[in-house]
Amino acid sequence: MTRINTNVSAMVARTNLARTNTDLATRLERLSTGLKINRGADDPAGLIVSERLRSEISSIGQAVDNIERASNVIATTESALQEINDLLVTVKGLAVEAANTGAFSKEEIAANQLQIDSAIESITRISNTASFAGLKLLNGSLDYLTSGVTASQISDISIKGANFGLNTSIPVTVEVLQSAEHASLFLSGNGTGTFSSAVSFEVQGTQGVQTFSFASGTALSAVANAINGVSDATGVQAILASAADPTSGLILQSLEFGSSEFVSVNKLSGGAFFDSYTAQNGGVVNRDLGADTLALINGNLAIGDGLDVSLNASTLNVEMTLTSGAAQTLNTPYTYSITGGGATYQIGPDINTLQQVGFGIQSVAATRLGNSTVGFLSEVLTGQDNSLANDVRGAADIIDAAIDQVSTLRGRIGAFERNTLDTTLRSQQVALENLTSAESSIRDTDFAAETSALTRAQILQQAGTQTLAISNTTAQSVLSLLG
Repeated sequence: MTRINTNVSAMVARTNLARTNTDLATRLERLSTGLKINRGADDPAGLIVSERLRSEISSIGQAVDNIERASNVIATTESALQEINDLLVTVKGLAVEAANTGAFSKEEIAANQLQIDSAIESITRISNTASFAGLKLLNGSLDYLTSGVTASQISDISIKGANFGLNTSIPVTVEVLQSAEHASLFLSGNGTGTFSSAVSFEVQGTQGVQTFSFASGTALSAVANAINGVSDATGVQAILASAADPTSGLILQSLEFGSSEFVSVNKLSGGAFFDSYTAQNGGVVNRDLGADTLALINGNLAIGDGLDVSLNASTLNVEMTLTSGAAQTLNTPYTYSITGGGATYQIGPDINTLQQVGFGIQSVAATRLGNSTVGFLSEVLTGQDNSLANDVRGAADIIDAAIDQVSTLRGRIGAFERNTLDTTLRSQQVALENLTSAESSIRDTDFAAETSALTRAQILQQAGTQTLAISNTTAQSVLSLLG
């Protein structure tokens, strides 16, 4: 049948041409924007996944930037500490030189003291001025704050890292399970408080060994004085078992606590009476070891080293030095709180406890370098108790402690950069690459496929246009029927 009122073929051609034009517009849009998904209708599910991936990519990209900035802060801090380390090494040399009083005049030693004063002032100045974009690094502003610390229980605290999470403070409880002990040996006084015959023996400790020879009748108090006179060279001190009773016997013990300490006594000649014991009325031995304190920190078993206890957990990294009384008192909790401070580094894409790292950097001013046992670096200045003129040996001990403290801080910073920042940076960079690749495969235009589709759409458009033109002229064939 032939009709002229309704041109169905033209309608079909027009519909398909419209679809072709829409497809052609889509191909041109994707090729011009480079995106396969330009609106939700293009791929609703793909759009949702893509936007989530874009959010993760943005977060990980910022985490990478955060880590790189943290590395810059660490590098700046470490360079300042290196300068302080060099100054301390120079100061130690000056102190050792000043101890050579047989070859150096008082004027030369005084000149050394002036150099030391200048170096110590420079250390404090570096501590106060070292900064990164206005952030003070070594003046203690990045150290943690504590409250409730009892000096008679805990003599020193170094909080290396703390993660508060959703809490405003971290309570800390320390409970000693095993007492810290000196290495110790007992020498009998034979009821007289003297050696009953001549004897020669050696005393050895962690610092070295010394030989002693005493005549018959030598009082134990004199023996103690002789041993204590070189205790810095042996690491062993001698005390009467009872200060009120010179016949009570002699105790030889290590200067420090801990399993790394030992006392050894070996008879070389004479002294048929001479033996050393584990304790008064104890067994005969010639060597004894000390013991480390064993403690719980917040319910976690802490590592003990003499009077020191340390815990390295995900939320708390702390080292403490207990007093000798506290380290020898069992099952008595000592408590304090970490109330704030420290530096928090956001090294992950999500803001939560697991993706943040707390790091504490203590002040390295002269008043803070050293410890409560040997003293602090500011006490080495002119006129102070440990100046070269007053106590050069004490000055050397303080300087050694300061060097150890700065070196340990540099090592800790280096370990944090290498084992935390660098490894996290590499993992985040890999994650960024993979997520970007995944997002690209969902959202980006495949130019090879789209150019092929574009060519097809162009051909179909041309064919559709021609077909529509033909369809529009077919009705005119009816005129031939009218003669």
